[in-house]
Amino acid sequence: MKQTEFFLAELNKEVERSRRALEQVPEGKYDWKPHEKSMIFGYLSDMVATIPMWITMIITRDELDVAPAEGSGVKQEPKKTSEALLKALEESAAGARDALKNTNDEFLKTPWRLLAHGNVVMESSREDTIQDTFSHWSHHRGQMTVYLRLLGAKVPALFGPSADDQRFL
Repeated sequence: MKQTEFFLAELNKEVERSRRALEQVPEGKYDWKPHEKSMIFGYLSDMVATIPMWITMIITRDELDVAPAEGSGVKQEPKKTSEALLKALEESAAGARDALKNTNDEFLKTPWRLLAHGNVVMESSREDTIQDTFSHWSHHRGQMTVYLRLLGAKVPALFGPSADDQRFL
């Protein structure tokens, strides 16, 4: 199996798992957080919905500065409903699918860099960075399910049954 095919299959599984979690996001809890040091629920949910964009960037850019000196200039509207989050997930996943379909395994072996304030904080092959992105996505989705539980929302079955959802995947 080609690496691009493997990543497409992984993307599709992770999108479905994320969809199940995002469907449970209760309205009116965007600014809620379980602890003063925790990120707000809305930001966390948004990240779960849009992490596939990272795959697109890893393929279409040679580097990304997460804290450019001139500021990012990116203004994202908060996604305050489950519907808005699901739409963002579909859009970001579509972009990642297109990027993966339009690249090849040889290109995925080329280097990619993550910068902060112009300084390299990570350099790795695109394929390793994409694999790390899947792990990062799963991590934040796991955080999100804890938030869902604390908010009294249902926790979906993601890798097997939950107390609220008895499905096996």
